[in-house]
Amino acid sequence: MRGVSGATPYLPRRAARSRFLSARGLRQHVLVWGDSSLDRPGRPPLVLLHGWMDVAASFQFVVDAFAEERHVVALDWRGFGASETPQADTYFFAEYLGDLEIVLDVLFGSDRAPIDLAGHSMGGNVAMLYAGVRPGRVRRLVNLEGFGMPRSKPEHAPGRIARWLDTLKEPMQLRPYADLAAVAERLTKTNPLLRPDRAVWLASQWSQPVHGDPSGARELLADPNHKRMSPITAQVDEWLECWKRITAPVLWLEGDRTDISVWWGDRYSKEEFHRRLDLVADVDRHVVGPAGHMLHHDRPEDIAALIEAFLSESRPPRNAPTR
Repeated sequence: MRGVSGATPYLPRRAARSRFLSARGLRQHVLVWGDSSLDRPGRPPLVLLHGWMDVAASFQFVVDAFAEERHVVALDWRGFGASETPQADTYFFAEYLGDLEIVLDVLFGSDRAPIDLAGHSMGGNVAMLYAGVRPGRVRRLVNLEGFGMPRSKPEHAPGRIARWLDTLKEPMQLRPYADLAAVAERLTKTNPLLRPDRAVWLASQWSQPVHGDPSGARELLADPNHKRMSPITAQVDEWLECWKRITAPVLWLEGDRTDISVWWGDRYSKEEFHRRLDLVADVDRHVVGPAGHMLHHDRPEDIAALIEAFLSESRPPRNAPTR
């Protein structure tokens, strides 16, 4: 692992503006690059959705790498970043879809022209579902390693619910870090491909000083309850019905070093995922490398170029695959 001690923090090329809005009873936060003056037919706003245990600022490197300035909005999901934490002990996936719907209404109006939508990991999963449920609101869709979930069986439900009940008896906690450098070291340990300057900058976005602690200790900008499992098993067949209804062209991006067996063992493979993705009518697939799951941190220039080319190209929708 490369050390980050003494590394000069990354200097953003394009400054983001913070905006807070009210959606579903929560004060939710978005970062905005550019503005509506950059919107035009064939070039709508691009909305970015981050993954689990991440923040909206995670996309800064990709936005900086775009060849042309455009109107971009990135949302901090509830309980992450600067968005408010709900008064609840468990997060349910449908809440993210609800938040996205209302945030888009507030930002752009409920009857506005379609947007371009991109998501990483959990955000990619949300984006795929949303584009299938609200196909008229998405012009183009970019999925960065939102693999979905392994298929569950009904007999898994009792044990899962029992484990969830057990977790309710103890508070969830996230470990503190001694200082900003310790947060950056954690990021590079998780992702050895992350450049030290980017790690230091991300650490400043991913964490905040511990309130009342003069030592310089930091804590993550995330509700610890995100660590609590959901009692609801993944309804894969329902998700795939949504995927079948996606009408937007889809760009799929994955890192050449991503090993999903780390998460799911032999319960779910990339081959199974790509068979599922065949259900979507129009998909371009690219492997980027060297890159792992945080491919937008590892290869932001490559990711930006692929996204820009995909969003700018003009083509009629492809025929839906035979099912």
